[in-house]
Amino acid sequence: MRFSIRPAAPDDVAEILTMVRELAEFEQLSHLVTGSVEKLHEDLFGAHPACECLIGEADGETAAFALYFHNYSTFLTRRGLYLEDLYVRPAYRGRGYAKAIMVHLAQLARERGCGRFEWSVLDWNANAIAFYQSIGATVLPDWRVCRVTGPALETLASR
Repeated sequence: MRFSIRPAAPDDVAEILTMVRELAEFEQLSHLVTGSVEKLHEDLFGAHPACECLIGEADGETAAFALYFHNYSTFLTRRGLYLEDLYVRPAYRGRGYAKAIMVHLAQLARERGCGRFEWSVLDWNANAIAFYQSIGATVLPDWRVCRVTGPALETLASR
């Protein structure tokens, strides 16, 4: 199969959200998906985009996506590239598509002068961890993700 990577277009938003739901199902987190096509469209293509997305196509079929955005390191005083989601549909796994997308994103980070390219991985996803390590990533043992959302966010913001 011929595999290509391109920036997402507005017509891709519904398919991206479908893949987000597929990813959430795989991660057993479907109950956390509350986004809409309209909101994702605004966040990707609105006046002030919050993120960007790549689409991986195999013979013209949508096989994968990667959604990413810039973060910032005060230690480096440089922005970084943060990969929020990388998903390859099951029928397309094992063909090197995830690696091709990661290489593409690393090249993009280098072109944009980023000091880091980083992402999170679920601790139970041994296959993903092994894959990320195989491409040179370090899984940081001392860092934990902290999150405030929903009612806890409202409570904190109201203090």
